[in-house]
Amino acid sequence: MNRQHIPNNIITKLISLYVRLRFGKLHHDVRYYYRDTYYCQFIQWKYFFRDYIFKKKYKTISFNGEFAPELEFVIPFAYWHFKNGTLLKTEAAKFTSEMYFFSPNHQEVFDVRTNEGNYNYETPRILYSQDYDMKKWEKVPYKAHFKNDIYIFDKPILMVANRYNTEWDGPPISFFSIETLQYIFDSLGEKYQIVYNRPKAKNITSDTSEVNDLNEYDWIKENYPAIVLMDDLFFENKIKAKNYNHFQMCVYANADKFISIHGGTAALASCFEGSNIILSKKGPEHHFGCYQKLFPKLSNAKIYHAKNDEELMNFVKIYAANS
Repeated sequence: MNRQHIPNNIITKLISLYVRLRFGKLHHDVRYYYRDTYYCQFIQWKYFFRDYIFKKKYKTISFNGEFAPELEFVIPFAYWHFKNGTLLKTEAAKFTSEMYFFSPNHQEVFDVRTNEGNYNYETPRILYSQDYDMKKWEKVPYKAHFKNDIYIFDKPILMVANRYNTEWDGPPISFFSIETLQYIFDSLGEKYQIVYNRPKAKNITSDTSEVNDLNEYDWIKENYPAIVLMDDLFFENKIKAKNYNHFQMCVYANADKFISIHGGTAALASCFEGSNIILSKKGPEHHFGCYQKLFPKLSNAKIYHAKNDEELMNFVKIYAANS
C-alpha cells in the first residue's frame, strides 16, 4: 500500500522518535498509525482558539479518500463542527451530498477516491489508531434523518450487505460466498425480510479496489425469490433518491439488523443503530480493535466481529434466536 508520509519537520521527527522508543517492538507497518494519531492530535491544537473561543464559521473540510474513513472520521468531524457553529463548507467525492446532509455548503468535487486521500491529517484520526477517544467527533444521526414509511415490510428487515472486491492489491478475502449466503438465507429467511445489497461499480464512486462479479444475483432470484434485491428496489426508486448512496441510507434507516463485510460496507451498516455482524478475516482493524472501540461509536450499534466463516455462522444463530 502506498502511503503519504507526514511532513518531515522537527515535530514529526520528535513524534517518530517517541513512537519508536515506546512502541519499537511493533512492526513498522503498524507503528506508522501510532505516529499518525499523535500527529493528528498535534495538528488540532492550532485551531484551539477558532474552535473553542471565537467559534465563527471558518472550517472547510475536504476529503477524497476511501468510503470507510470518510464515514468513520471525516463526516463525524464535520458534524461536530456543524454543531459547534464553526462549519463553513465541506468537499468530497461525487454521490456524497446526502451523507453531509447537515453541511451548509457541500460540494462534490472529486470524481474518484484515492488511497493518498485517506491521509488527511486535518482530521482527528486517519484510518487506524491506538486511541479512539476522539475530541471534535460527533456521531451523525443518520437513522433518524433517513427513516421513512416507504421501505417497510411484513417482517423486520435484515440487511445482508456483501462485497466482492480486490483487497491489498490481491483477490477478495472477506466476502459472503454463495455457500455462506445460502446458510444465512436458510437460517434467517423465515424470521426476517432479507434485503440483499452488493453495490455495482456503476452506482458508487471508484476507489483503489476493483469490484468483481460474484454471479449471485441470478442464483438468488432462482433459489430465494423472497429475498429482496437492492438493485430491484433502486430500479423502482419509490423514494426518489438522488443516487445509490442516498438510496442505501433510506433503506438502511428502516433496518435494525445487519450482516456486513469488512471495509466501507461494514462502516455504513454500523451507522444505523441496531446490531451488525461484520465478517473481517484480515486487516489492521484487528490489531487496533476497531470493531470493539470505533464501530460501536458510529451509532451505538452492537457489533459482532466474525474473523472467519465459522464465527459468522455462530453469530447468525444469535440473530435466529433473538427478535
